[in-house]
Amino acid sequence: MIKVTLPDGSIREYEKPVKALQIAQDFDPELAEKSLCAEVNDKLVDITYTIDEDAKINFPTFETDEGKEVYWHSTAHLMAQAVKQLFPSTKLAIGPAIEQGFYYDFDREESFTDEDLQKIEMKMKELIAQSLPYHRTELSKAEAIELFSEMNETYKLELLEDIPEDEIISSYKQGDFIDLCRGPHLTDTGRIKAIKLLRTSGAYWRGDEKNKMLKRIYGISFPTEKELADYLQFLNEAMQRDHRKLGKDLDLFSINDEVGPGLVLWHPKGAMVRHLIEAYWKEQHLKKGYQLVYTPHIGRASLWETSGHLGFYKENMYSKMDIEGQDYYIKPMNCPFHISIYNSSLHSYRELPIRLAELGTVYRYERSGVLHGLMRVRGFTQDDAHIICTPEQMDSEVEKLIVFSLEMLKAFGFKEFLIYLSTQPEDCVGKKEDWDKATASLAASLEKLGLEYKVDEGGGAFYGPKIDIKIKDALGRAWQCTTIQFDFNEPERFDMTYIGADNTAHRPYMIHRAVLGSVERFFATLLEYHSGNLPLWLAPVQIILIPITDAQIEYTRKIEEQLLEQGFRCEFDARSEKMGYKIRAAEKSKIPFMCIIGKNEEANNQVTLRQHTVGDLGAMNLEEAISILRQKL
Repeated sequence: MIKVTLPDGSIREYEKPVKALQIAQDFDPELAEKSLCAEVNDKLVDITYTIDEDAKINFPTFETDEGKEVYWHSTAHLMAQAVKQLFPSTKLAIGPAIEQGFYYDFDREESFTDEDLQKIEMKMKELIAQSLPYHRTELSKAEAIELFSEMNETYKLELLEDIPEDEIISSYKQGDFIDLCRGPHLTDTGRIKAIKLLRTSGAYWRGDEKNKMLKRIYGISFPTEKELADYLQFLNEAMQRDHRKLGKDLDLFSINDEVGPGLVLWHPKGAMVRHLIEAYWKEQHLKKGYQLVYTPHIGRASLWETSGHLGFYKENMYSKMDIEGQDYYIKPMNCPFHISIYNSSLHSYRELPIRLAELGTVYRYERSGVLHGLMRVRGFTQDDAHIICTPEQMDSEVEKLIVFSLEMLKAFGFKEFLIYLSTQPEDCVGKKEDWDKATASLAASLEKLGLEYKVDEGGGAFYGPKIDIKIKDALGRAWQCTTIQFDFNEPERFDMTYIGADNTAHRPYMIHRAVLGSVERFFATLLEYHSGNLPLWLAPVQIILIPITDAQIEYTRKIEEQLLEQGFRCEFDARSEKMGYKIRAAEKSKIPFMCIIGKNEEANNQVTLRQHTVGDLGAMNLEEAISILRQKL
């Protein structure tokens, strides 16, 4: 007798081996129709999988992350089949599901054109109409090598080299197409209802720039045409909000190959926004008892050996440089410098907690394929802080940190947050009791503050548990910002101590913390969240002054002087263009307010105030206009 524990916790018994699909039909026929695969004893398998022993079973649908992964991975195989039929000489690399959709990498001399994508899409629809079953076959390594050698799929053969000799290998076939894959997959291509190929790009084989550049096609698929249409509408909105587009349109920043990929040039307007962010950051940190520090951009190799970066993080660091016979590295993190500041003198428990903060620029070797505007760069500024405290102070400091972080984020207009608590991974440093205490402290603080959170089991760094706070935007996307991270590694490595009340040395607790994450990523998030319509206090230009004719230039200059004296950031548009053109240009530049000045305004010692996206607020004296502006700050 086989006992199967169903999704609702009930148990059903079967006298002989049974397919997962049959169990789903017995449990809930409607669920069976929606099920894309099965989860048997926490392992994803095909819905046609045969269960021959006691098991716990679940049935992922498209509404689940697991279901989406299977759906999109199956569509990736479908796309590869279409490509092979249309372009037979193309070689296959890999085609995984990703967070939104899927991609497949191909070795082909020519790039895929828009016309090619249309042809591939049409071929995919033909294959969908055929409802071709996905057949799984298990092979030995030798059998797999023989199969893909006959097919001349060199990339699959390279993947097979890394698989142990005794491991069971699986391939999937639909129609005339075979791919090396562990699965699972849908029952047949007919389950795929709505598809769209989105774009192409280049990608190095295995992400290594030393390897050949392959041709990548990205796509998306859904069970209904409506879901696809909704997603394409979402993409269009996201495109309009893309910080790279906004950065160019609003003249905020640029990245060019002459300077180097992943290295940001801040233009005057972008630099002003950055200055305002950093000034607010410093002001708030000083109010909360932080001490500001500055640290070098490079450090001796011995520093990074002690910290463990040369042992665990070297592939993300830039090459060493020789200075007077000593090896130095440009810093990937600020932590060792802050610890060095702490260790430069003895400390008593009476001094703790010590909170050191820095807007410190770090450099990390990111592969060119993952660089993405301001979101993923090679040089960025972290709003780093390290809190060194006693074990008794830990709970209070964590609670203060969470409150402080949320206050900071709300000040920039963010309203919805997703909070995650990441716990001890298998490979880690530190004592279990320290991990348990730190994790309990993080959880207790979140619960005390009445904050909902999800637990990411085993998602902590090797050196400690953490809290992540993500911003949720108008499109439902989540952006990583705040991290509150315990560290049991560095205090040991650097032999950090304080003198306790018992007059003996004790090891302090250390909390890494970044509220914004990095200035660059935060800036990008801010732009996309507000769609470029920054709050008045952050706008690089708050008011643009527009005289209707040259006759009002002198009066307009006087208004400008008064606004500047009041601390407002102004721009003067004295171009000999039509008024409508100037207004449209100001709207396009997303400047919060316009002061329009004609002969009537000058005669009455007034201005006409106009607000971005709102419209004309009417004529008024300057004091009234300033009062309205102050209310918006």
